[in-house]
Amino acid sequence: MIQSETLELLEWSRLCQHLSTFAATKLGAIAARNIALPSSVIQSEYLLAQTKEVYELENRLDNGISFEGVQDFGDSLERAELKGVLAGEELLAIATTLAGIRNLRRLIDKHPDLEILNELVADLRTYPELEQEIHRCIDERGQVTDRASEKLRDIRHSLRQTRSQITQKLQNIIQVKGNALQETIITQRGDRYVIPVKAPQKDAIPGIVHDTSTSGATLYVEPNSVVPMGNQLRQLLRREQVEEEAIRRNLTEQVAEVKPDLEKLLAVAITLDLATAKARYSYWLKANPPRFINPQENENITLRELRHPLLVWQQQHEQGHPVIPVDLVINPYIRVVTITGPNTGGKTVTLKTLGLATLMAKIGLFIPAREPVELPWFDQILADIGDEQSLEQSLSTFSGHIRRISRILDAISTAEKAEEAEEENRNSPPSPPLPLLPSSSLLPSTSRRSWCGYRSGRR
Repeated sequence: MIQSETLELLEWSRLCQHLSTFAATKLGAIAARNIALPSSVIQSEYLLAQTKEVYELENRLDNGISFEGVQDFGDSLERAELKGVLAGEELLAIATTLAGIRNLRRLIDKHPDLEILNELVADLRTYPELEQEIHRCIDERGQVTDRASEKLRDIRHSLRQTRSQITQKLQNIIQVKGNALQETIITQRGDRYVIPVKAPQKDAIPGIVHDTSTSGATLYVEPNSVVPMGNQLRQLLRREQVEEEAIRRNLTEQVAEVKPDLEKLLAVAITLDLATAKARYSYWLKANPPRFINPQENENITLRELRHPLLVWQQQHEQGHPVIPVDLVINPYIRVVTITGPNTGGKTVTLKTLGLATLMAKIGLFIPAREPVELPWFDQILADIGDEQSLEQSLSTFSGHIRRISRILDAISTAEKAEEAEEENRNSPPSPPLPLLPSSSLLPSTSRRSWCGYRSGRR
C-alpha cells in the first residue's frame, strides 16, 4: 500500500504517460504507461544496458529505429488458438508485423557490438513463408484475392458474368419501358438488382417489389425476367463467402500452429519499442546514464544539476517556468538529510526529484543531471510528501502524516527482516529503502541500511 501511495505522491504515472508518447507502437505506449518496477539491481542494470545500446544505435542511424508495420495482434492469436477464423485485416496485421520485426532484426544484425540487442533478436523466427502466403491471399484492403484459390477465381468469374447479364437485361428493359421509370438507372436493394418504377406504372414492368420510396411514388422492382439470374447471383455470392472463409480459416490455422513463436516475437517488439522510448525520452531530457553505487564502498550519491523531469515537460509543452536544477552530493555514512528553508523554496520539489530519479534509474531511464550520475539501487522508495488528508476517516493533516510515516517504518522493518534472512545465504549487500519525509523535526532512521531525506518547515 505504502509503495503505491509513494508512486502517486511522486506523480509516477505522469512520468510514465510522458514516456509513452515516445513509443512508436500502441503496444509500446501501453507498456510504458503500465511499466513495472524491477525487483533487483541486476534487472535494472540489464534495462539500463538496453537503453544505452538503443541510444547508441539511434545515434548511428540517420532516421532512427523504425517500427513500421508492427501492430498488436495478441487478441487475434488467442482467437486463432480457439479455432476462430481471423478477418483479413487481422491476418494482414500479422504479415506486416512479421516484415517489420524482420527489418528490425536485420538492422540490429548490422551492429554486432550491441550485444544485448543482438541477443534479444537472435532466436526470433519471423516466418517469411507465412507472410508471403498471407500477402498472396489477402490484399492491402484486407480482402481475399482472386489468386488465393482456383475455385475462388472461377466463382468470381461466374459472378462477373452473371452481373453483366443482369445489367444487360435491365438496360434492355430501360430502353423499352423508359416511360414507366422515375429514373433510367440500375440500382440495388440488398444483393438484388432493381430499377425505379413509377407507382402508377407498376403493371408495365411485372416483378418483385423490394423497396418503396418515402413518398410512395417510386417502387424498386426486380423484373420477373431477371429474378432467375438474381437467384443465381445470390448462390454464387454464398459460394464466394464460403470459399473466402475456407481460405482465411486455412491461414488462421497456419498462424495458430506457430502461436508461441509469434507471442515471443510480439514480446520482443514491445521490449524493443519500450527501450527505444526510454532512449528517446532520455535524449529529449538531455539526461545521462546513472551508475549504481555501493554505499558500503564509501561512494557518494552524486546528482549535480538535477532537474525535475515533470517540470522540464511542463516548461517545454505547457509554457511553464524555467526549471531550477539542484545539486545533491551525499556521503554514504549520512543516514538522514534535512532540507530547510522558507515556503516555496524548493524543498518538496527536491525530495520529489530525488524520488523520481531513483525510480527512473530502476526502470532503465537516464537521469536529467550532469555526469557523473551516481546513486544506490533502492529496494523501496517510500514517501510522505504534501498535506493530503484522509477525509473518509476524518483524519487531520498531522495525524494523516503520522499514519503514513508509521506504514513507512513498518515497510522498512519488514524489508530488513527479509534482507537479514537473505544475507545468511548470500554475500552481496542488501538493497536499502529510501524514505522521503516532510517533518518539522527529525525522525531518526531505524536502519543502518536505510537513507532518509526530510524537509523542515519555514525557519
